[in-house]
Amino acid sequence: MKKWMLPFFGGLLAVSPLIAQNVSSEIARPKLVVGLMVDQMRWDFLYRYYGRYGENGIKRLLKDGFACEQTFIPYAQTVTASGHASVYTGSVPAINGIMGNEWHDRALGRTVYCVEDPRVKTIGGSPISPPMSPRNLWTSSITDELRLATNFKSKVIGIAIKDRGGILPAGHSANAAYWYDGLSGNWVSSTYYMESLPAWVQAFNGRKIPDSLYRLGWNTLYPVNTYAQSDLDDVPYEGKFQFEQKPVFPRDLSPLIGKNYGQLSATPHGSTLTLQFAKTAVVAEEMGRDAVTDFLAVSLSSPDYTGHQFGPNSIEIEDTYLRLDRELGAFFDFLDKQVGKGQYLFFITADHAVAQVPGYLNDKKIPAGSLSFPIAAMDQALQKKFGYRKLVEATGNYQLYLNYRLIDSAGLDRYLVQNFLLDYLNKDSSILTAFANTSIASANLPAQVRERFQQGYNAKLAGDIQVVLKPAYFYGIRTGTTHGSWYPYDSHIPLVWMGWGIRPGKLYRETYMTDIAATLAALLKVQMPNGCIGTVIHEAIK
Repeated sequence: MKKWMLPFFGGLLAVSPLIAQNVSSEIARPKLVVGLMVDQMRWDFLYRYYGRYGENGIKRLLKDGFACEQTFIPYAQTVTASGHASVYTGSVPAINGIMGNEWHDRALGRTVYCVEDPRVKTIGGSPISPPMSPRNLWTSSITDELRLATNFKSKVIGIAIKDRGGILPAGHSANAAYWYDGLSGNWVSSTYYMESLPAWVQAFNGRKIPDSLYRLGWNTLYPVNTYAQSDLDDVPYEGKFQFEQKPVFPRDLSPLIGKNYGQLSATPHGSTLTLQFAKTAVVAEEMGRDAVTDFLAVSLSSPDYTGHQFGPNSIEIEDTYLRLDRELGAFFDFLDKQVGKGQYLFFITADHAVAQVPGYLNDKKIPAGSLSFPIAAMDQALQKKFGYRKLVEATGNYQLYLNYRLIDSAGLDRYLVQNFLLDYLNKDSSILTAFANTSIASANLPAQVRERFQQGYNAKLAGDIQVVLKPAYFYGIRTGTTHGSWYPYDSHIPLVWMGWGIRPGKLYRETYMTDIAATLAALLKVQMPNGCIGTVIHEAIK
């Protein structure tokens, strides 16, 4: 290179970062994206208690925001981990690898938890708290794509009481994910993200807020006899806390101080604690304070614990959502002041919905049932037919895993064993159908339902046989309720957008959980996650 050219190129190199910065700043993006997932929130909860909601919470969402009224989960196994992963990857279990909260691993010969990671250590909690990370997630997330698009200048933080609720939305490249350790009452993380907790997290934990919340107890916001959208306060099909004789209000939680911090998760105080921690994170990490978009992914886990225990028609759930409405109003006020009204993009959705309590439906003469999986009877039938027991190695996510090693060593034909089991299961009056996962396309189900099972079927992780129970029938519950099916009560979830780039309105065409990441990618002008199958909800965008 000629000497006279050196100053020219030197000057060009000196200003190139400024050029890049100016180009970046010209891209219109919000200062902060806040994704709020409410664990086990059914779509109708937006309206069921509407008359008692305040003006600044859910009513503000529905007035100022864009509500996608027919949003569904597009795969069959409607559980927490799969929901969180699918919202943020825009993908499905068949592709992103999160086919349940846990699944059977044939190579390891054991159940694998969705975010387990023995290569890392938990920091900030009990010494026996299991270590977690996002390594079991196979695809990128919208939070990863935002980090990539801004050359990792965007700050991404995931927060939830449940570890999977904080970790999976935050993605692989997050600055941090935090979850609640019920053994210590602390917010914790793992060495996947950092070597020690930031000073602000340590200070927050040092305040012992769970103790203060326990001292408040749990009574209803309004006189208990005014909860007109709920069942009675004491019914035999509700679960109860270990410390109480009956599942009724009011509840004195003070005896739990210092003894049982996990119980906080099944009360509305869990959402209070989570949102308080989220606000502290926004301030301490200066999120939404500069020209580079940050992303706060929050999941409220407590409604799920409460719903499992008491069911969606309980006073406990009505009170949970009335309190949540107040919390949302305060959270919006905080974001308005901290980031600026119209400067942040907010969306609310759920990882799954929830079924009615079978006992409640039976009382109302509606078909429903709570069952025990017939594993012992099935084992005896297998022994009578083939001479061996334990030919089913494991069950999970309403699937059966054949014991290949035993079947092969005994010289049995896998398909004969599988077909025998299918015939056996399909004689059960509580089972709608059972089919081989390799033959989903020929299952006796409507095409749109078969597609949900196909999108939930992960060829590397799934079992051999899928069991589909009749509507409102469940395995393994005696009190409270559950979720996990493709039926609308489990798969119809809320989706409301508000704030930056969003126009007010409603949409009644069918949309899907997987469309959220695609829409965020369009709004933020970043690449879709690498396993995304969703489409942009263009009607919501200004």
